[in-house]
Amino acid sequence: MTVPIEEIRVRHRTGQWCPGVRTGRVAAYDVRILPGYQVAGRPTIDRSYLLLDQGIQLTRPVVFEGPVEGWWYVDIVDIEHTDAGLIVHDLYVDFLVPPDATRYHVLDLNDLAKALTHGDITPAQCAAVLTTTQQFINHHLRADPTSVDAPTHFPPPAITPLEPLPSFYNEPA
Repeated sequence: MTVPIEEIRVRHRTGQWCPGVRTGRVAAYDVRILPGYQVAGRPTIDRSYLLLDQGIQLTRPVVFEGPVEGWWYVDIVDIEHTDAGLIVHDLYVDFLVPPDATRYHVLDLNDLAKALTHGDITPAQCAAVLTTTQQFINHHLRADPTSVDAPTHFPPPAITPLEPLPSFYNEPA
């Protein structure tokens, strides 16, 4: 059985409403890179993927150069479903993951701590972010939770059918 593809709109953290598609519990959308972040000679559109039931956003930024070129940037997010479309809320914790996923870097735990300290999030929200972070590591970045072996689920296979789709802006990236 083929899962239908539905056109959607996603509000990116930059405030842009972006075109995309959803199939089952996975979505993909294209976001225009703001001028201050563009790299000469590189595409100006990034494709992001949302694991809707996991609170995960994955992007392979086209502006990454040098030792991080081709790496994945993963955000822990809250995805709000509205009549206008999906709204992505960044929940502070991020990852950098190389293409072979043999290691990973956790970023911005200090930002999560600041948000908690300043009352921007509740202890319960902080606990949810930490739980999502650990679930992502266990499910996608380790062969199994008790192992240090290479992962078997990264990038998540659910995004594979969405990767080759042409730009949702109907123009070259």
